[in-house]
Amino acid sequence: MTDNRRPPAPHPAERARTIAARGGRAALLPSDGTENRVTPLLHHVHARGDATILLPDDHPLTKAAEGGEITAMLEVADHAAVPLREPVRGLLWVTGWLRTMDPHEARAACLEVADERPDPRLLDVGHGASVLRLCPASLVVADAEGTTSLRPELFAQADPDPFHRQEDHWLRHLELSHRDVVGLLAQHLPDDLRGGHVRPLGLDRFGLRLRVEAADSDHDVRIAFSRPVSTSNELAVELRRLMGCPFLAQRR
Repeated sequence: MTDNRRPPAPHPAERARTIAARGGRAALLPSDGTENRVTPLLHHVHARGDATILLPDDHPLTKAAEGGEITAMLEVADHAAVPLREPVRGLLWVTGWLRTMDPHEARAACLEVADERPDPRLLDVGHGASVLRLCPASLVVADAEGTTSLRPELFAQADPDPFHRQEDHWLRHLELSHRDVVGLLAQHLPDDLRGGHVRPLGLDRFGLRLRVEAADSDHDVRIAFSRPVSTSNELAVELRRLMGCPFLAQRR
C-alpha cells in the first residue's frame, strides 16, 4: 500500500512567523477599490502581528490615515535564496487597520524596530518619512504546504524557524559550491522527477525542500529529517544521513 501522508512540516503559524522574520519584499494594498500596490520605504512585522510601516510624508495613504484608521493589507513575499523561474516561496498577508502615528508614537515605534532590526532608513523619520501602524484583524499564510488563516494571537504564540537567519547563506552555498551534495539529496526524489534541474529551495527544522524545474512545470518536494532539529550540529547529522554517508550509518 502506498503511504500518501505528507512529510512533517512547521505549523502554519510558525511558517508565518518565519516569513515575517525574514522581512522579504512588501506591498501595501489599501482597501479603497483602486488595487494600487504601494511599496513601503520600510516594513517590519512584529511578533504580535502588528506592522510598522514607513511611507513618505506626502504619500496619499499617509494623509488618509492621519484623520483616523483606514483598512489595508500588507503583503510580505518570501523569496528563494537562489535564482529560480518562480522565486516566491510563500506569502504572508496581514489585514487590519492602518493609521499614521504622531511624532511621539513614531519615535517609540522606531526604537522598537531598531531593537529587532537596525536599519538606516529609520533615520528618515521626521525628515521626509512618516510612521504608520497596521493593527491586525487577521493573517493568512500561503506556501507549498497550503493556505491558512491565522488569528493574531496564534501568530504571536509561535516562533520563527531556528534557522531562518542562516538559511539563505546555506542554500546559496549548496547551490554554488556543493552541486554534488544537491545530487546526493536528489536521490530522495520520486522517480518521475529525477530528470529535472534540482535546486535547493528551503530549509527548516523539519527538513529540506528542493525545487525541481522541469521543461513544462516546477515541482516542490519536502524531504523530511528523521526528527526535528534545532542546532547546526543536529542539522549536519541529518544532512549526512540524507546524503547516505556510510560512516554515519555505521555509527547509528
